[in-house]
Amino acid sequence: MFLFVALFVVPCVVQTASAVDSSYVAAVYEHKVILNPEPRAPLSRRHALQHMQRNLDIYEEQAALAAQQGAQILVFPEDGIHGFNYTRSSISGYLETIPDPQEERWNPCAEPDRYSNTEVLQRLSCMARRHNLYLVANMADLQPCPLKTDPSSPCPSDGRWQFNTNVVFSSDGLLVARYHKHNLYFEEAFNTQPQAEIITFDTPFAGRFGLIICFDILFHDPTVTLVERGVRQLIFPTAWMNQLPLLDAIQFQRAFSLGANVTLLAANIRNDRLIMTGSGIYTPVSATYHHALRGDPEEGRLLVARVPVLDPLWVGQGIATEERVSLGADSSHCHRESCADPRPPAAASTDPTPYPTFTSSMMYDPFNFVFLNETEGELRVCSGTFCCRLQYKWKTQGQRKELYALGAFAGTHTVNGRYALQVCAVVRCADFEASSCGQEVEEAESKMDFMLEGRFETRYVYPTVLASRLVLEQPEKLDKTADGRVTMKHSNMTGGLVTACLYGRMYHLDNE
Repeated sequence: MFLFVALFVVPCVVQTASAVDSSYVAAVYEHKVILNPEPRAPLSRRHALQHMQRNLDIYEEQAALAAQQGAQILVFPEDGIHGFNYTRSSISGYLETIPDPQEERWNPCAEPDRYSNTEVLQRLSCMARRHNLYLVANMADLQPCPLKTDPSSPCPSDGRWQFNTNVVFSSDGLLVARYHKHNLYFEEAFNTQPQAEIITFDTPFAGRFGLIICFDILFHDPTVTLVERGVRQLIFPTAWMNQLPLLDAIQFQRAFSLGANVTLLAANIRNDRLIMTGSGIYTPVSATYHHALRGDPEEGRLLVARVPVLDPLWVGQGIATEERVSLGADSSHCHRESCADPRPPAAASTDPTPYPTFTSSMMYDPFNFVFLNETEGELRVCSGTFCCRLQYKWKTQGQRKELYALGAFAGTHTVNGRYALQVCAVVRCADFEASSCGQEVEEAESKMDFMLEGRFETRYVYPTVLASRLVLEQPEKLDKTADGRVTMKHSNMTGGLVTACLYGRMYHLDNE
């Protein structure tokens, strides 16, 4: 089994020339979902089906396009079929009871009469079968439960579970996996099972994949548990509302893929009013992604890319060999990234001269900041005993017109979710006031060469470099030492720096 502690040394896996066949073609679709204009008003099953079929018609078109480009697996986003903002009662017309594939084999397309009220399952099954690809979609599941039940697993008062659910169909239409979302985000229509499900499925072209949904990616269960068990290819339907400067969709998708050393197939919703966009196909050595900018037409986007197989058991069958090198090279919007110099960066040998610090809110958390006021230099800022260090040199010619700051935060985030963090971040401030450091900024002109470093009390650290107009850059070098020191080095930026971040998750402190 691939040990999780090794993942956060952040090696990349390069498929060598002898592994030409150890890759597959993946597709994700960022869907402009057709919404129910009155989601809190109950609909009949007939009208709910009419609504869902409009979204499924678009899915059908995209499945055909993906298949034409050779896709073997296609991922659709969370809430893409029915939309969102339902109550527990108003979503009732959209619910279907999804059988457990671990208990029975069922092909809805081939056996449509086995279960009633399963029109969406049948449509998805036939879509996968018709286009000869594995298909992952998200839908609403209804499961009965007895009112007299185990106190540790209480049944809702109406005697049924309602789940936000991923379903997976094989290329012949067989239902092969069902996963119920564990970490809900203000979803009053749905329940959470007391124990997180750890759900995987196997494919003939790439081995094993694991299933998560949206907010799950920020928590230990089921996401980290999957990776700890050796699952290195994750499917990620999401309806993600972007929040700069640390949690833009593509920013954290890329950071998680790098930090956990996994492939992530991420499909998001497109909805400009809710600031939803950002999808991609990420591996430790490549990224193919899309992020709409303000003013772009509000429309869907299909992404297709060939990616290496990372399932260690599948690769271990003699199909591929691996080289371990440090991550490297930069990337541009919707382009692939590559590996570079394997030598780790040198750490700073002495403490930098102290500079005045200030506190400003970033992502609703009180970060301690210090300004980057010099042409080059070395800075240090702490949040309690947790400290971040930065060596930097500006590359921009002429006088810079932007203010930057180095920030540190160690503590528990409590707004719109509760989770413990240790974060080092360099951010462009919105203006020249200290209080603007930590506000949302999308564009920047200033470029720098830098080394960002922190000594973390967790091995789960997710690195990211985000450039102007929401372009991802691959860190030139990443290194982690046994004492928890994580170093990210980058130079020769293609765009102005918006955020450079080491995002540490202290999963073990979430419930304290």
